[in-house]
Amino acid sequence: MPVTKETSETLVLRNDENGISNLTINRPEAYNSLTIECMESIMDELKDISQDSSIKVVILSGAGKGFCAGHDMKELRANPEKSFYEKTFNTSSKMMISIVNFPKPVIAKVHGVATAAGCQLVASCDLAVAEENARFATPGVNIGLFCSTPMVGLSRNVTRKHAMEMLLTGDFISAERAYEIGLINRVVPEEELDDSTLELAQKIASKSPLTLKIGKKAFYEQLDKDLKSAYEYCSKVMVENMMARDAEEGIDAFLEKRDPVWRGK
Repeated sequence: MPVTKETSETLVLRNDENGISNLTINRPEAYNSLTIECMESIMDELKDISQDSSIKVVILSGAGKGFCAGHDMKELRANPEKSFYEKTFNTSSKMMISIVNFPKPVIAKVHGVATAAGCQLVASCDLAVAEENARFATPGVNIGLFCSTPMVGLSRNVTRKHAMEMLLTGDFISAERAYEIGLINRVVPEEELDDSTLELAQKIASKSPLTLKIGKKAFYEQLDKDLKSAYEYCSKVMVENMMARDAEEGIDAFLEKRDPVWRGK
């Protein structure tokens, strides 16, 4: 049976089943906009899941009509102090980094809109599946607030000119356009979003959890290195990976034409 866990005030819902944890941002009345408490709840859940060996993959989604509309503007305007702004954006940055550093793959399941920090959230996840009517934007420029922190995640997913066009115009782009520029992996019909995302998660969950952990860490570590340093680093990672029990099992299973039995070590 699925295990359901709720954070304080149900800001984030968690449902675990068959090695996959579904995290749902649960502020539908506010298009799942990110308050400080909401972001901290997401990080708390990720920390808990990171220590749960039964979970192989996380799917992140939003309740109600959309994925996430970014930071909660009402909360920001109700607390017009520099210290509160610093806490908000520092917490946001910490949350995005926690997703990148999280030892298991995270898939964004996107419907409705993903704007500003919501678009950043999609960019920060390892993979993203969106329904065909989903829309994406970094619209801060329209209200006098350039999307500087969303820019960090966005510019590490798409080319510079595509990122700058989104940032400078604030215009929405379609799911198809988001796919074309590399912000998301797949575009599917609305009625197929759940099944398509689950299918992808199940495929990844069938792999060695140790291999996924090693590979995800290495992927992000090598990105900012020069070519020579990246190859040197990844060569060391490959050697370490080859020494793992799961690598031995995987190679033996391949040679023996059977399914591998992963032990996560």
